Amino acid sequence: MNFNLSEEQTMIQDSIARFVQDNYDYDQRNKVVALEHGFSAEHWQQFAELGWLSIPFAEEYGGFGGGPVDTMVIMQELGRGLVAEPFLPTVLLFGGLLQAGGSEEVKHELIPQIIAGQLQGAFAFLERQSRYALTDIKTRARQDGVSWVLNGEKTVVLNGGAAEKLVVLARSSGEQADKNGLSLFLVDSSAAGVTATSYKMTDGRDAANVKLDNVTAEALIGGPGEGYALMGPVIERATLAVAADALGAMESLNAQTLEYLKTRKQFGAHIGSFQALQHRMVDMFAACENTRSLLYRAVCALDARDEDARRSLLALKVMVGRSGRKIGGEGIQMHGGMGMTEELSVGAYVKRLMIANTLFGDADYQQQRFSALVNAPVKAAAAVEAA
Repeated sequence: MNFNLSEEQTMIQDSIARFVQDNYDYDQRNKVVALEHGFSAEHWQQFAELGWLSIPFAEEYGGFGGGPVDTMVIMQELGRGLVAEPFLPTVLLFGGLLQAGGSEEVKHELIPQIIAGQLQGAFAFLERQSRYALTDIKTRARQDGVSWVLNGEKTVVLNGGAAEKLVVLARSSGEQADKNGLSLFLVDSSAAGVTATSYKMTDGRDAANVKLDNVTAEALIGGPGEGYALMGPVIERATLAVAADALGAMESLNAQTLEYLKTRKQFGAHIGSFQALQHRMVDMFAACENTRSLLYRAVCALDARDEDARRSLLALKVMVGRSGRKIGGEGIQMHGGMGMTEELSVGAYVKRLMIANTLFGDADYQQQRFSALVNAPVKAAAAVEAA
C-alpha cells in the first residue's frame, strides 16, 4: 500500500517527534506519570500552543478539520514516546462526542476551551458488569421537569480524576442491555452528587470510578435515546487512535530490542549474531508490519466511509492484541533479566500494549465479533435456502 503523508501531516509528525525527544525521555516520563493526575499541565499547554489539540475539530469551532489520518499520525508518535497526556479521553472521546451531538451553544462554548488547553474532559461509559458490551448499562436517567437526573456508577473512566466535565452514558428508557434507550449527558464533575475515585492503570496513566447520586445533568448530548448511534462513530475513531498508539509503542520496542542485540555481548560475541535471536527479531518485525498494514487499511476505509470499514477495524483490533503480546513478550525475553526491571522502558511499553489491547474490547472479544460479522451473510443465505 502506498501511504504518503501530506506536507501538513509530516510537519505534525515531526513536531511531536521533536517534543518527545526534548521533553519525554524515560526518566522524565516517569516523573510525569507520578504527578497528581498522571500528566503534566505544562505539557498540555504546549500541546495547545502547538495546535495539536485543534486538529480533530471542525474549523467552525476553531479547529483544523483533520480526519482519521491526522489522528493516526498524532497517536503513533504519542505511543512511540509513551506520552501520558490525555489526548484520547479529552480530545477524541469527550470532544468528539460534543462535536457529534452537542447543541451549537455547547459546542461553541466548550470546544474552543479544549483547543486552548483550558478544559479537561472524559467519557464515562463502562460499568462493572458490562465488560466490553457498550449496551449493558444500569445507570439511569430520569426527567425532572426540564432537567435530567442521573444515578449509577461508572468504572475505568479515562482521565476521570482530572476531568472538569464528563459525558455520561445512561439509560433513559428500556431494559439493561437494550441498544435503544441510551442517552448521553453533559455533567459537571464538581456538581452535587458526583464522586470520582482516581487510581493508576497498569501503564501508569490515570483512570477513575465515578459515582452519580441524583446528579442533575447540564445538558443532553443529542436527543433522548440517540446515545448509541452518536457514540458508535466516535468510539470507532478512538479505536483507530488506540491502534495507532500501539503501533508507535511496537515500533519503539522493536528498535530498542534490536539496538540491545547489537550491543549486548555473550560468549565473546554480540547476541544479535545468534541466528535463533535473528529469527525471533524477524518475527517481531513481521508482527509490527502486519499491524501497520491493517491500520492503514482501516484508516483508509473509515476515511472513505467504505462498507468494509467495520470489518477492517475489528481485524485491526485483533491484530493489535496479538502483535502486542508477541512483541512485548519477545522484547522482555531478549533483554533478559534487565527486561523485567523498572530501570529500562521495556516493561512500560509492554504495559502500554496491554492497555491498548483491553481498550474498547480485547483481541478475543473482537475476534468473536469479526467472526459473527463475516459469517452473518452465510447464515442468512442458509436460512433463506432452508425456507
